[in-house]
Amino acid sequence: MVLDQPVQLVPYDPSWPERAAREIALVEGAIGAWLAGTVEHVGSTAVPGLEAKPTIDLMAPVRDLDEARECFEPLAGIGYANAPHRPYFHWFCKPSPAVRTHHLVLIEPTHPEWRARLAFRNRLRSDPEAAARYAELKRELAARFPDDREAYTAGKAGFVAEVSR
Repeated sequence: MVLDQPVQLVPYDPSWPERAAREIALVEGAIGAWLAGTVEHVGSTAVPGLEAKPTIDLMAPVRDLDEARECFEPLAGIGYANAPHRPYFHWFCKPSPAVRTHHLVLIEPTHPEWRARLAFRNRLRSDPEAAARYAELKRELAARFPDDREAYTAGKAGFVAEVSR
């Protein structure tokens, strides 16, 4: 079992988009040959004004998930550690699963999760009421599950599904 960082929300940091853009350029430079489009900044750090865990979440569309295993070595070269999580994507943490400044998901853009994550991000960006409700839910879950990221994430699932529709 990996000892994990506590769930700690911080106020929105206006440097997050620029940090994400720099990381996207780094990722695209390392694995561009396997990409089927542009790497996207997703998650709460991609929503202006939203408090978040200070981890930049990126999602990269790959042509083929099996072929994308060839990306593991180039991604390790730029500091990403593979942390198997779900069968329909490859998940990476930087610098490690225990200490995370960045998350990276490699996923085929035809998978429904690709569209759902973008829809959720876009809805929160365009709907201040939904973003405020999400922020309140996150605060409640962080207070209830400060040492259990899995429970924190699971507690958001229903809201994420509702808003992504």
